[in-house]
Amino acid sequence: MSDQDTPRDDDGERPEDELRRMLEQMLGGGMISPDQLAGVAGLPSDPQALSQMLMQLQQAMMSSGDGVNWTIVKDAARQAVEENHEVTPAESEQYRQAFSVAQLWLSEVTSVGSYSLLEPARTITRYEWLNLSMDTWSEISGPVAESISRALVQMLSEQTPEEYREMVDRSTPMVRSMGQAMFAMQLGQVLGRLAKEVLSGGDVGMPVLEPGKAALLPQNLREWSAGLEVEDSEVLLYFAVRELAYAHLFVHAKWLRLHLVSSITEFARGIRVDASQLEDIVRDLDISNPEELKSVLQSGRLIPPRTPEQEAALGRLETMLALIDGWVDVVTRESTSRLPNADAIAEMVRRRRATGSPAERAFGSLVGLELRPRRLREATAMWQLVTEKLGAEQRDGLWDHRDALPGASDIDDPFALVERLSGSGDERLLDELDSDLERLLGDPDSFGDAPKGGDHKED
Repeated sequence: MSDQDTPRDDDGERPEDELRRMLEQMLGGGMISPDQLAGVAGLPSDPQALSQMLMQLQQAMMSSGDGVNWTIVKDAARQAVEENHEVTPAESEQYRQAFSVAQLWLSEVTSVGSYSLLEPARTITRYEWLNLSMDTWSEISGPVAESISRALVQMLSEQTPEEYREMVDRSTPMVRSMGQAMFAMQLGQVLGRLAKEVLSGGDVGMPVLEPGKAALLPQNLREWSAGLEVEDSEVLLYFAVRELAYAHLFVHAKWLRLHLVSSITEFARGIRVDASQLEDIVRDLDISNPEELKSVLQSGRLIPPRTPEQEAALGRLETMLALIDGWVDVVTRESTSRLPNADAIAEMVRRRRATGSPAERAFGSLVGLELRPRRLREATAMWQLVTEKLGAEQRDGLWDHRDALPGASDIDDPFALVERLSGSGDERLLDELDSDLERLLGDPDSFGDAPKGGDHKED
């Protein structure tokens, strides 16, 4: 039977084996070798990783389903983790006791801490963090992943030799699956790196675990605090309080998680790959050089500049993240006042959240979104001022409903917020608020100093 007479299925596709032979020729015939493609995906060039990668690519080519293959994302992430230490019984007991103390301290300063979590706070490994957070990453990055994978399909089609172009055009679903698999590998690599850096469930500014769950990663916390001149027990108690504060806030404000995820997906769906920009990239791209393709994926060059609507949406999202982190900072600071180095640890955490880790920045470049609270200090100062002037009960009540929560203008002018909430126009109160705000924002000592060794070098 000739090539033209080869039967097709109901969708007009040729049999999978013909396209597979073509792709195998591309992979093994001098255009791209398997170990080079592993480099594009960010995988280690060892036989086991290569074997698994090729098997996944083959499975992807045989699948015509839409959407990123999250099994591939998870497998690539686990390979990138490299070392996954199980939690010992001694560590588990130590952390259980720390969470118990943290719960008592937190309940002394906020009624939000009185809400019960869906399950007791726990310790988890890097692998467990990946498994527990994968659904959230799918929600956050899924829309962008679809847009980028479509761009990869076009790039692969443009770079296909002329003799195979017609066959590839008729086999678009299969080629799309391969492009999605390549993106999935890169995304998994980034999430694997993130799994080596996160310290807790709330460490990236939003609950990547299911609502009502709190967890710390002993392996990462131990490595992160290794060079600090602070007792391990202090670091553990501080982060136990902080993680419980995050978890309890999202249990208390039941609308909050859905609001965050909806805002992120709305922003992501607005991302469209610019066709002319893609043409320029494809024109200059040497597909036989896998480092170029890897660079394109990691640089964010496939994602066009944000529209004004996206900039506004991103501003609202960053404000919300700052409000969350600022509130957590304030209640954690009050709860951990017994710890000698609490202020120093708090300052180090603020710097870490404000700048973002290398893996967070890589994730931002890959999917076009960095989850960073850019106005963290100002939001913390606002919550501190509300606490001092109006008390913890009125402060926490602002989380009861989305419409009651302060906005960007309140972060800009927190004394006006306090005046509005107190219903007072007293000039002396305004003068006091001005003075307090100037102290909170202008005095570095009010935020504490990072302990020695607190500024980790970026990768």
